[in-house]
Amino acid sequence: MGVPGEPPSKPVLRRAGPDDAEGVADVWLRSRKASVPAIPPAVHPDEDVRGWLTNVVLPDCEVWVVEAGEPVAMMALAEGWIDQLYVDPNWTGRGIGSELVGTAQARHPDGLELWTFQANVAARRFYERHGFVAVEMTEGDNEEGAPDVRYRWPNR
Repeated sequence: MGVPGEPPSKPVLRRAGPDDAEGVADVWLRSRKASVPAIPPAVHPDEDVRGWLTNVVLPDCEVWVVEAGEPVAMMALAEGWIDQLYVDPNWTGRGIGSELVGTAQARHPDGLELWTFQANVAARRFYERHGFVAVEMTEGDNEEGAPDVRYRWPNR
C-alpha cells in the first residue's frame, strides 16, 4: 500500500499474469460489492469468484490490470468483447476506466461489444461517452436474472 506519508504510486497499466489472480479478484469483489444496488449482488461466493478468475478468466482472456502499489482496476477482453471491467471504488473518477476502454478500443479497432446491467446508469453513461451504442436489451438473460443491455462500438 505504500509508505505512510508518501504519495500513492502513479497508476500503471499492464497485462496481467497468473501472479495477479489475487489482486484481480480483490478488485472485482470490492467493486462489485460497492456497486450494489446499481447492479445485483454476485450470485457466487467469493471463493468461487476467485477460482473462476484464476482458472478461467486469467488463462482464457486478455486481462489488463492497473496498479498503484496494488491492483486498482482490471479488464478482461475476450474475442472482441469487454468481458469484465472493474475499478476499485476508491479509484473511480480518475480516468482509469477510460484508459482501460481506450486500450480495448486500440486493441480491437474493428469493434467491441459488452454487456452491462440496465440499472447501472453510471456504467451506461460511461460506455456511451466512449462511443458505445445500445443494440439489445434483455429482461435478464444472465445468471443474476437482472435486465441487461448489450453495447457495441463502433455503431455499425
